[in-house]
Amino acid sequence: MTEEVRKQVCRLLGKDNSGHGMEHVERVLKMSLKFAKTEKADEETVALTALLHDVDDYKLFGVKDDDKLTNAEKILEQCSVAGSIKEQVLNAVKTIGYSKRLKGISPVTLEGMIVSDADMCDSIGATGILRSYQYNLAHGNLFFDKNIFPALNMSAADYMAKKSGTVVTHMFEKLLKLKSLMLTDSGKKEAIERHEIMIKFLYRFFEEENVPEWIDYLDKYLNNQNPMSP
Repeated sequence: MTEEVRKQVCRLLGKDNSGHGMEHVERVLKMSLKFAKTEKADEETVALTALLHDVDDYKLFGVKDDDKLTNAEKILEQCSVAGSIKEQVLNAVKTIGYSKRLKGISPVTLEGMIVSDADMCDSIGATGILRSYQYNLAHGNLFFDKNIFPALNMSAADYMAKKSGTVVTHMFEKLLKLKSLMLTDSGKKEAIERHEIMIKFLYRFFEEENVPEWIDYLDKYLNNQNPMSP
């Protein structure tokens, strides 16, 4: 059953080049199953949730499908997933994603928490930087512009509507916040190292770019001083 779902997801996301394709799905699946063993969660529900967590993502399919889970429900039906499992998976998928957290929505089941953590962990660290670059490249955005500073404290609506920016601003606006959103011990442990990788990268990058104002901005950001762009 899981393999058939994977095939259906691949048909849907296989050509994506924005960092939300099958490479991302497979990494989230692998990490989710690793977390599931440690956290003693139901591995089948975790696997199905991980495979389907992006098939209605608003960034790929629009807000309408993101709310209705049109693709996820269709795939589960086509693969004859049992009703009880189907309901658990759909309920979990509905709660996964950074925009959902901005709306005050969080997973309530262990399986949903695990996939949420794995998905967010794949958005940070070295892989997260690469995925952000892929997404911004696909949308015509730069990696860095010293004159473009982050838009901090965005609402869910602002975040979902935002089209412009850079990889670096995205790191401040979202990626550096994800460590604090982990819900399981496994996720928290994984996120710590990935978070540190991003911080080290930014300090080194700003040094090489010779932009001391950005080093100061990062210092203040990490010290919760609500930095303002100069």
